[in-house]
Amino acid sequence: MSEEFESHGGDAAVEPSKTQRKAEARALRDLGQALAGLPARDRDTLDLPETLRDAIERYNATRAHGAKKRELQYLGKQMRRVDPEPIRALVEARAAGQQVDAARLHRLERWRDRLIEDDEAVTEWIDAQPGCDVQQLRSLVRAARREGGVGDPEQRHGKSYRALFRFLRETAG
Repeated sequence: MSEEFESHGGDAAVEPSKTQRKAEARALRDLGQALAGLPARDRDTLDLPETLRDAIERYNATRAHGAKKRELQYLGKQMRRVDPEPIRALVEARAAGQQVDAARLHRLERWRDRLIEDDEAVTEWIDAQPGCDVQQLRSLVRAARREGGVGDPEQRHGKSYRALFRFLRETAG
């Protein structure tokens, strides 16, 4: 057996396979796309090279599908030139914050439905939120009930129904 086909031993660096390189490039491209989806004020907290900032701006400004795909590929290429960890941390923190906000809104939606359906829930809300305007809360609940919000999901889009939700969002602690 010739030396060409012999093992190089443990001292040779093993290069990643083409599949691994493509997966890494795809992950960076996806991270770049997530970064481009963040508000500019969040992106400004990172120390990004000007070429990457330009690629993000071009990607966000592009509307045509084929051109958008090309801009995304270019954005991914620019992402390979930066340390992805601070970007990944920002994207993950932003996503976690959105999950917390969504959970809070869902909790308030459940409260709104309970308030409309049950008088006991009004008392519970008042006990849980001592600083809320009780008169306004009761008035909004009555108005939402009059609009047909009880038991009929199709009628739950009225002005009072939305006003009750806004009130809950503003008074929830």
